[in-house]
Amino acid sequence: MEFLTLLDGIVGKIGAFAWGPPMLVLLVGTGIWLTFSLRGLQFRKLWYALYLALIKRKEDTDEPGDITHFQALMTALSATVGTGNIAGVATAIAVGGPGALFWMWVTGLVGMATKYAEAVLAVKYRIVDENGEMSGGPMYYISRGLKMPWLGSIFAVCASIAAFGIGNMVQSNSVADAVHATYNISPFITGAILMVCTAAVILGGIKKIGQVTGFFVPIMIIFYMIGASYIIILNITEVPAALGLIIEQAFNPTAAVGGFAGATIMLAIRMGVARGIFSNESGLGSAPIAAAAAQTKQPVTQALVSMTQTFIDTLIVCTMTGLVLILTGVWSSGATGAELTTMGFGAGFSGGEHVVTIGLILFAYSTILGWSYYGEKSIEYLLGVKAVLPYRLAFILFVGIGAVAKLSLVWNISDTLNGLMAIPNLIGLLLLTPVIVSETKKYFEKQDKKSEQIDPSAATETKK
Repeated sequence: MEFLTLLDGIVGKIGAFAWGPPMLVLLVGTGIWLTFSLRGLQFRKLWYALYLALIKRKEDTDEPGDITHFQALMTALSATVGTGNIAGVATAIAVGGPGALFWMWVTGLVGMATKYAEAVLAVKYRIVDENGEMSGGPMYYISRGLKMPWLGSIFAVCASIAAFGIGNMVQSNSVADAVHATYNISPFITGAILMVCTAAVILGGIKKIGQVTGFFVPIMIIFYMIGASYIIILNITEVPAALGLIIEQAFNPTAAVGGFAGATIMLAIRMGVARGIFSNESGLGSAPIAAAAAQTKQPVTQALVSMTQTFIDTLIVCTMTGLVLILTGVWSSGATGAELTTMGFGAGFSGGEHVVTIGLILFAYSTILGWSYYGEKSIEYLLGVKAVLPYRLAFILFVGIGAVAKLSLVWNISDTLNGLMAIPNLIGLLLLTPVIVSETKKYFEKQDKKSEQIDPSAATETKK
């Protein structure tokens, strides 16, 4: 026990560095740099990207890839729309005040450029593996684009291990706790059910994962949003004041009130940025692994779709959670995490707490599915396709273990590795920025030529 306590302390210190101010500055700074390099593409092309992702949804079955654009987006969303949207937002506001939500917005807006850049490189540098499936992500664009396979291996090691923690055991443990607290069901039963449900999907590979998440994730998000929207509509006259409070307290110190101890501007910024990145994962390098499986010949097409992931996760879902906490007045109660969000929904309407419990279950399960794919592709990069099936079986087993285990050390290790994943990925993004810009320019010049052929008088937005 003493050894485990010592190890927990050491890992905790490494984790504090991995998620410390320098890393947060690097993550946001990379997003700002890419926003500048791409001339604010995430703002100029947002509606077009949403059209591609949610309306057009063409299945390019004649193009290389394993799943559709929409399924790739939903697979990535399955991993990011999770406990961060429920517990992460609540923690940010409980510690940093309402102003923290503003800084989550800022992180999400610049993170869209990061997510776009990751997907461009993921599709451009992907390969076809021995099973005829697409394999891509930071380990591939670092090794093939930067010619640094050793750095790609560092990313893959961190991702393949972190998947067992933050994408597996931590999630099943959260579900088991929520189900036991609300419905008094044994964690052993919850763990067994989760194992069966996980096995039924991930043993079928990315095509099965894409099919399930493509159906399941939209329902999951809409269910949670309906509950939040109901509370917001009931308090619609107070929304302008709530938005004003968020903006005001983003730049002015938040005074102590109720159970809230007060916060400085720097604390609001730090909590908003940290929880924003935890929620949308922009810059960590996880989502481009799913983007690489999309059926497309154009890296930019999938990249536009991928950047809507951060918009949906942070600018929509996280905002709705934050507004519920502020409109119901529970943000200053002194509670934090999922408990605070549960209080907010419960105060919003009778039975609202069940929306959070069910949402937490669905969000956590979807995260397990998404991260299983991230982990297996990372282990495939390191050990080859022969390691994929054993990895899947081990992943399923640890879902059950996580439901009944005490996870302090597991959480610290996985959280640390999750942060360390970002370092090689950000190096790849920064050094390969010219490639990202070049691919973007070529794509939109081609789009402009098509527009001119249809309407010769049409003005081109991107041609300069």
